[in-house]
Amino acid sequence: MPYVLGLDIGNTGTAATVARRRGETWARPEAVALGGRSAVVPSVLHLAPDGSLVVGEPATDDGSRTTRDFVRRVGDDVPLLLGGEPCPPETLVAELAAWAVHRVAAHEGAFAEAVVLSHPAGWGPHRRDLLHRALWALDLRAVTLLPRTVTVAESHAARGFPGTTAAVYALGGNTFEAALVRRNARGRYETFGLPQGLESLGGTDFDEALAEHVRAALGPDVALHGLLAECERVKRELTVGTETDVMLTLPAGPARVPVTRAQFEDLIRPAVRTTVDLLVRTVQSAGLTPAQLDAVLLAGGSARIPLVSELLAAALPVPVEVEPDPQLTAATGAALAACQVVSPRPRRPVPAPAAAPVSDAGPALPAWRHTEPDQPRYGEPPARPPVRITPLNLPKASRLALARGRGRDREG
Repeated sequence: MPYVLGLDIGNTGTAATVARRRGETWARPEAVALGGRSAVVPSVLHLAPDGSLVVGEPATDDGSRTTRDFVRRVGDDVPLLLGGEPCPPETLVAELAAWAVHRVAAHEGAFAEAVVLSHPAGWGPHRRDLLHRALWALDLRAVTLLPRTVTVAESHAARGFPGTTAAVYALGGNTFEAALVRRNARGRYETFGLPQGLESLGGTDFDEALAEHVRAALGPDVALHGLLAECERVKRELTVGTETDVMLTLPAGPARVPVTRAQFEDLIRPAVRTTVDLLVRTVQSAGLTPAQLDAVLLAGGSARIPLVSELLAAALPVPVEVEPDPQLTAATGAALAACQVVSPRPRRPVPAPAAAPVSDAGPALPAWRHTEPDQPRYGEPPARPPVRITPLNLPKASRLALARGRGRDREG
């Protein structure tokens, strides 16, 4: 069955969704379990001894053959090292995208008619061009790049959000993005104003805060294997429940540390408030008041934490929208945008947004294209000569594995 693919490669996790054609329409995007058991696979690449690239956390590694956190490094002049070989970060992102495309193709029995890949809202032409070139080098030539905030808005719109102007609050594993989106004259969402971000704050910090609480309860000298993974599980449980236990196995036997939602929220409140304050400043820097927004649109795994919606609602007097699984919101919106690459919907009139002193907002967007129009160069370096970096020369087995869809992954 013909389908399109939406990819969201975050700094800590990668998600994919597909929308299948049904006659003249498209079905609602569905998640693809890239990791076998989970809809999200870690954004981690490991160079195996046989030269193949393994996606996901390795069972054992000294660190020299594993790389992570490479998405936010795109645009850096200094390459990363993987197995002693220098590798531009955009090459690693492209490798992970190629693996996901072939993984989905193996599952669906054919390649997607179109692929849309989300990227951080703050990326401008320089970073997007780097990634486009890396994708072309892997024969991925029909990939549309869209800001993550735009794909988030597309996903919420498909669920019934009718607004014209919204703030996007994207809380990832170890990054946070705040940006504004609006519908243009052609009915498409575009980013405007100055996107803001924090590259050292996210859900993993909440896990660590809870881990410190557990260490304080059990004693600093106790070796707590698997503590962070257990704290991540507890964090998820506290999004729907009011109390649970951190369960650990110690040399002396099982240990249990009870945690309430109120305790957990007290631990993370300062960090969450920092993200909310940044979103408010993002709105103000665009010359808008909070009341001029139609909603705040949430995305990212930690966006489901009740305290996030509570503090946002207190700071911004507009609806706060969060989907059932915000970890898939960006990928879902990317798949919806991919539907428009294949079958552009007719233009429909859209009310003009309230005037605001925003410069360089960019032209109205046509139907989604394989190479999106330039967004403002906010946060981008000035024009400069191209930087020549020696590409990653992995053994041929690795390239062939990806090209033929035989890249491997670890489940769990």
